[in-house]
Amino acid sequence: MEFRCFNYANKLFVGFLLFALVANRGLINYLLPLMDKTEARYAEIARIMVETNNWILLQIDYNVPFWAKPPLSTWLTAISIKSFGSHEFYIRLPFLIISIITIILMSRYDKIENKIFFLTPLILLLMPEFYLHAGVVSTDTMLNFSIIMVMLSFWEAISKESGYKWWYAFFIGIGLGLLSKGPIILILTLPPIFIWLFVYKEKLKNIPIISGLFLTILISFPWYYFSELKSPGFIDYFIFGEHFRRFFDSGWKGDLYGFPKQQPFGIIWLFSILGIFPWSILIIVKLKRILKEALTNKWIGFLLCWMLFTPIFFTFSKSLIHPYTLPMTAPAALLISHYWSEIKFKKYYFSISILLYVMILPIFYSGLVNETITSNSDKEMIKNKIVSDYSLFYLNHKSFSSQFYSLGSIEKIDFDQLKQKIDNKEKFAVIIEKFEIKKIDLFTIKKLKKIKETNKKILYVYDF
Repeated sequence: MEFRCFNYANKLFVGFLLFALVANRGLINYLLPLMDKTEARYAEIARIMVETNNWILLQIDYNVPFWAKPPLSTWLTAISIKSFGSHEFYIRLPFLIISIITIILMSRYDKIENKIFFLTPLILLLMPEFYLHAGVVSTDTMLNFSIIMVMLSFWEAISKESGYKWWYAFFIGIGLGLLSKGPIILILTLPPIFIWLFVYKEKLKNIPIISGLFLTILISFPWYYFSELKSPGFIDYFIFGEHFRRFFDSGWKGDLYGFPKQQPFGIIWLFSILGIFPWSILIIVKLKRILKEALTNKWIGFLLCWMLFTPIFFTFSKSLIHPYTLPMTAPAALLISHYWSEIKFKKYYFSISILLYVMILPIFYSGLVNETITSNSDKEMIKNKIVSDYSLFYLNHKSFSSQFYSLGSIEKIDFDQLKQKIDNKEKFAVIIEKFEIKKIDLFTIKKLKKIKETNKKILYVYDF
C-alpha cells in the first residue's frame, strides 16, 4: 500500500505542508540580516526613498542616483518600511506576499488540468530558486510575477472564445515588467510567444492593441519620463547602455553598479538544473515524451517554449547569475503537474525535494552558518553597543549593509583621513576590510582597539 502522503487525497496534509513551507520562509526572513551586496543595496535604496520622500528618483546613496533598475520592487519595499518599520521581515515581506499570490494564481491550473489539490503550488515551493526568492530583496521576484502574468494571460486570451478581457491583463503584465526590470520583460515573453504562434500556425485575434498599449504606457511611461527629468542621462544609461551598448560595444565601460560575475558559456543550464532540482531530473527523464507530445499538444508546446527560451537566450552570455533561471520555475511546475498522473516514482521526487529542506534548514537554525552570515552583513558590527556613541566610518568604501543599519550615517574615509583622525584624537569607530589592513602601517594599527572580527573585516575603535 502506497504511503498516505503520496496519495494526496488528504488535503489537510498538503495544506499543512504548504503552510509549513511558507511559515518557514517567513521565519528565515525574520531571522536573517540583510546580506551584501544585492539585498542590502535594494533595502538601502528603499530606506533612502522613505527618508527623503523622493519616490521618483532611486538613490544608491544620498544625492547619488541609481540608474540600473526601475522602481517597482523598491516602491513595494519602501511602502512596507513606511507602513511597518525597517525590520528585515518587513523589508522582505512584499516578496513573500508576491510569492504567495503567485502560487495561488498557479493553483488555478490544477483545476483546469483536473489534478490533485494544490499540486502546482507545492511543486513550485519545492523548487530551490523559487523558494529562495520568496525572501530575497531584489527585482527578480516582481519580474517573474510579471512574466507569469503576461504568459498565462496570453494563453487564456488565445485559447478561449471569451479571452478578450485577458488581453488587458497581458498588457498590464508588460507594464509591470517594464517597472520591475525594464525591457527584459519583452525579451523573455514576446519571442517564446511568437515562436509558439509560428509553430502552431496560430493567429492573434481580438487584440485591443490601441487600448492595451495605452494601458502599458500609462503604467510604465510616467516614471521613465519623470526620472529622466529629475536625473538627465538616465534613459541613455538604462535603455541604451544596459540593454544595448554592453552587448554591442566592446569598448563600453559604463557599468556603474554591476559586480564581477563572469561565468563560463552555457553555465545557465547548470543553474537551471540546480534551480529546479530534483524536478529538473524528472523533466530530463521525460523530455523525449514531452517533445513528442508538444508536436500536437499546444499547451505542452506553450510551456516548453516558455521554459526553454530563458536558458537558450542566456546560453552564450558570460555575465549572469543564478536568479536568471527564476522565470523557468513556473512553466516547469506546470509541465510536471500536467504529467503527474503518469509519472513513475513520483513519491521519490517529493521525498528528495523535502529531504533537501530537512537537511539544509537544521544547518541554518543550528548556527553552523552564522560565521558566513556575519561575514556578508555588517549588522552586528553596526549594532554593537560598544560603538553606539562613536562616529562610524568605513575605510575606502561603504558596504550597503553598513549604510542601511547605520541609517545612512556611516561615512567613507581613506588612509590619510584615518591617520588624521588619530592625530586629532577623535573618538571614532572604523570598519576595515582585512585585505586593506595589510596596507596600513603597524604603528597606526596598534593605536586602534579591535572590537569584532569576521572572516572578511574587523571593527576597530579609537578612543584616546
